[in-house]
Amino acid sequence: MSLIKEKKVSDDKSSVENVENYLEGLYKRVLERNPNEGEFHQAVELIFQSLSPVLIKNPIYIEKGILEQLVEPERVITFRVPWVDDNGKVHVNRGFRVQFNSALGPYKGGLRFHPSVNLSIVKFLGLEQIFKNSLTGQPIGGGKGGADFDPKGKSDNEIMRFCRSFMTELAKYIGPDVDIPAGDIGVGAREIGYMFGQYKKIRGTFEAGVLTGKGLNYGGSLARKEATGYGTIYFVKEMLNSANLTLQDSTVVVSGSGNVSIYAMEKALEFGANVVACSDSSGYIYDPNGINLDTVKQIKEVESGRIADYVAIHPNAEFVDDCSKIWTVPCDIALPCATQNEIDEADAKLLIANGVKAVAEGANMPSTTEAIDLFLENDILFGPAKAANAGGVAVSSLEMAQNSMRMSWTFEEVDMKLQEIMQNIYQNCVAAAEEYGYPGNLVIGSDIAGFEKVANAMIEQGVV
Repeated sequence: MSLIKEKKVSDDKSSVENVENYLEGLYKRVLERNPNEGEFHQAVELIFQSLSPVLIKNPIYIEKGILEQLVEPERVITFRVPWVDDNGKVHVNRGFRVQFNSALGPYKGGLRFHPSVNLSIVKFLGLEQIFKNSLTGQPIGGGKGGADFDPKGKSDNEIMRFCRSFMTELAKYIGPDVDIPAGDIGVGAREIGYMFGQYKKIRGTFEAGVLTGKGLNYGGSLARKEATGYGTIYFVKEMLNSANLTLQDSTVVVSGSGNVSIYAMEKALEFGANVVACSDSSGYIYDPNGINLDTVKQIKEVESGRIADYVAIHPNAEFVDDCSKIWTVPCDIALPCATQNEIDEADAKLLIANGVKAVAEGANMPSTTEAIDLFLENDILFGPAKAANAGGVAVSSLEMAQNSMRMSWTFEEVDMKLQEIMQNIYQNCVAAAEEYGYPGNLVIGSDIAGFEKVANAMIEQGVV
């Protein structure tokens, strides 16, 4: 597939060919220099596909080698994380922190604890984070990290020992004005608390701004837990408004049942939607009467149970022990909020055949390239991850601001700021897509809007 999308406006043929050759050559070098990193390759390819129009119009970005720098992290840190289980056995995991780009501010991005974590996944997440953070309008650069540690089945003490060991090494490379990690899959308020306590012990100072997603008792922000899910729905609301559609009485399917999924469901229900399905790694539930969110919260947030437990309380619901089949459920709005590449080409075809009107990515890169192309070709409203799920990092930045001022805003104040940020992200994506001849294409719009701000800052700072 060509790295240049079909043109919606006429461009000079030689300019198009030059940019196409440049991008294909650079992409080839990325593949050669980063072997066996499929997720990172996918993220780079998706971004390159979007950026051809801006490079044609602004050749200075090629002259200054902005993309060459952008796809190479400023710093990659890997380290061992030894810890002792409750039986006295020593385990060793691998920790990562990729500090990708600091043109707009200190590195900012979550930590993921999951057995699938490797350098490719951390780099793809970090690259996406650069654009996502830029779109928020907040003064933060892009980074990401984590470890191939699985918190499932571990005792509280085992998780605490792992977090302390992880932070003992990570503390050397982070700080409120250097790099500010947050949570991601497998890292919630508990893990952030253990890591913050270890950081404080090592540094001997109380630096509230070094981590976000903290507990409310020591510098956390109200609405942070809800932010990614709420933000996704605020973005969906803007997309639907543009097509004279509404969430009211729409049928919604949400993959996952963690923070993003739960609070996307909560806000969708507030806007009058009918959420009929959600999932976890063991399978999905379908409730034709509408998902009872209180039950889901009790199972997942209080009991740390499996979503299959839902049917014992609501016998009219159905449990299917294959989470990938959730997209067989007909819906007006699909919200992939679980993990990367969960919607493939076959899933996209099925969603389209079943009448889906809008898809918004609550997770990071949950749709394959082929799936995205199908949604766009069939005029499905599509909200890409770096725009639609930017609410979490936006409120993380607001948490940093509150820490710097040593004050706390109310839930309503934070939520109002979040709504404004998500509306601005949508409008900026729309404007960028329009400017470069791809009206309505929020994939291209989000990439260009995020890229231009970072690229211009790099040139202004003489990074080149």
